Amino acid sequence: MQLQSPHSKLILASSSPYRRLLLKQLNLPFDTQSPNVDESALPGEAITSLVARLARQKSLAVARQFPAATVIGSDQLAECLGEVVGKPGTADKAIRQLQKFSQQTVSFHTAVAIHCVRSDFLFERCVVTKVRFRRLEDDEIRRYVKADDPVDCAGSFKSEALGISLLDSMTSDDPTAIIGLPLIDLSHGLRKAGFILP
Repeated sequence: MQLQSPHSKLILASSSPYRRLLLKQLNLPFDTQSPNVDESALPGEAITSLVARLARQKSLAVARQFPAATVIGSDQLAECLGEVVGKPGTADKAIRQLQKFSQQTVSFHTAVAIHCVRSDFLFERCVVTKVRFRRLEDDEIRRYVKADDPVDCAGSFKSEALGISLLDSMTSDDPTAIIGLPLIDLSHGLRKAGFILP
């Protein structure tokens, strides 16, 4: 497997502003490209397999368009009481999600994949973050959703903003994973691909 040049074009296969801000922390120049991927689960597919597959498919969809580039794909889903939870899409759905999360432990699965078609490079990791929500009253849930507008976030909360106040605890190997892109594992993968980081 051939390593990429440190000057290889880096592309984030995502339109997420949260992932874009996270990747900027690594101080590497990059472009963004929205992948066109069907995010439906396969019959009987476990959540860990689903997020890993979607991250891989996102990276590969863009990598096929730019075969010399190194492409980062990522996906995140939450799981509560055996139910897979994605982005709510509306304020009403966000409120209902958070009502279910009251006094529950929710597992957030965040996968990252790094792909380069030309060098046949593939790096994949998945980070699980355990989030324990405190008892949430309906009125504070509504105030929170109005304040943070988390309709585009899996699990309906932003840990990097006011959403942190909804929690009793959080456990993870990577504090950036909950925001949508696990930078510790991503850094390991980019170094393996030949990129130079501090």
